[in-house]
Amino acid sequence: MNGAEALMKSLVGLGVEVCFSNPGTSEMHFVAALDRVPEMRGVLALFEGVATGAADGYARIARKPAATLLHLGPGLGNGLANLHNARRAHSPIVNVVGEHATYHRRYDPPLASDIAATASAVSKSVMTVERPEELIPMVAATFAAAVAPPAGVATLIVPGDITWNQVPDGSAAEPSSQPPVLDAERIAAAAAALRAGGATLFIGGAATTRRGLEAASRIANAASARLLCETFPSVLERGAGIPAVDRLAYLGDFAVMQLAGSKSLVLAGADDPVAFFAYPGKPSRYAPEGCDVVTLATPADPADLYLEVLAEELGASSPPTLQALSLPGLPTGPLSGSAVAAAIGALLPEGCIVVDESVTTGISAPGLTQGSPGHRWLTLTGGAIGYGLPVATGAAIAEPGTKVIDIQADGSALYTIQALWTQARESLDVVTVLLNNQSYAILQMELNNVGAEAGGPRSRAMLDLVPPAMDFAAIARGFGVDAVRVATGEELVEQLKRALAEPGPHLIEALLPKGIS
Repeated sequence: MNGAEALMKSLVGLGVEVCFSNPGTSEMHFVAALDRVPEMRGVLALFEGVATGAADGYARIARKPAATLLHLGPGLGNGLANLHNARRAHSPIVNVVGEHATYHRRYDPPLASDIAATASAVSKSVMTVERPEELIPMVAATFAAAVAPPAGVATLIVPGDITWNQVPDGSAAEPSSQPPVLDAERIAAAAAALRAGGATLFIGGAATTRRGLEAASRIANAASARLLCETFPSVLERGAGIPAVDRLAYLGDFAVMQLAGSKSLVLAGADDPVAFFAYPGKPSRYAPEGCDVVTLATPADPADLYLEVLAEELGASSPPTLQALSLPGLPTGPLSGSAVAAAIGALLPEGCIVVDESVTTGISAPGLTQGSPGHRWLTLTGGAIGYGLPVATGAAIAEPGTKVIDIQADGSALYTIQALWTQARESLDVVTVLLNNQSYAILQMELNNVGAEAGGPRSRAMLDLVPPAMDFAAIARGFGVDAVRVATGEELVEQLKRALAEPGPHLIEALLPKGIS
């Protein structure tokens, strides 16, 4: 068989079932191989950032890799932002990038570039196949790198002639997994810090699953410790019947207040928290001076298991504190960000997946959905906007039959709006609630935070999305998605109920006051 078919069959043998693609000339043999390897589902994206973001969303929900198929260095470059988010989410992705044929590269054709250097910025591993016999072993090695803790992006660069020439038979053996060995010294150090009092237990990674949260809640109750999770967890299980946990605030002043008075900071699957950006006269690290930082589990570790063992070490036998069911009232009258959040919180179906790229306008969404039926909440781990629509796409493919709700800001939607077409093409159960406040409100806020003096018409024009005003419902309909505009709470509730009851993708454009509401 040729290299393209061998690669596809090897990936399927390793359990990779979906390939999010934006192919070009160098990848045509991969496209042809899809007909001969029907076990691999090819999903077309109109932009590489959609393909990479969808692979991130798929991995977060399926807890295994999808593949991406990108065209040369420029195609990889177009997908980098969401590969960055995937790296920060520790999402396993087998990132396949086509390359010019081995004998053609020396001529420096127009699309030639240093693909390996570009990929290294977001990849745990980068390999380039140079000979046919290397292909299948490198597929196995790339898969192993993607899933090895901490999981992440692994890139395989495949020249065109490797895809069309015959390759030796073989199979890519799945890497063996060993049961985790927990570090007793770290557990003892964390227990000592918690027994001393004044501790904050700061969790992330596997600790934000129900299992991890239940153990963390028991620990916090037994040790009278503060419990917080990272600002942007990859997947946070939350809602009624699950222990509630506050997320560390994005705004530095509030984060410093949350950690104030902590004598020790016990890390379980999270890193020592730092500011997203440097701000004049404000600290880069959030932990107070003199606070001891104790690592129980790194992001590469099974933090949920560590927490369960730590709970036993502390004798934390009392049951965890669970969130009670508590729904906000349905909104009426003119819309605001909090009104949209209330509607979502009141109507959220049990077991659904929420993708949150609401940015400033959705600041009240976590609070107003905390007591909704149990659900999973996905966040913008790496801070590169344009993740919401693609991640919702991948999450829906990972778990058919589960409603995915994307709370989506208008400015960031424009980075990857093409994901709507893929949602329509694949008939995905994604409900996008698009918050149209006609501005980059997050940048308006950051303008003040960094102390930049502005306010004139030229600087304001850089933060406004009007004129001209965009009609997102019309854009969505152009991509084949059922879409409406709403301006009142009553209209939003009616349309959200309809979208949640019907199959297929829907977009509800919520018209809000301009700026932060």
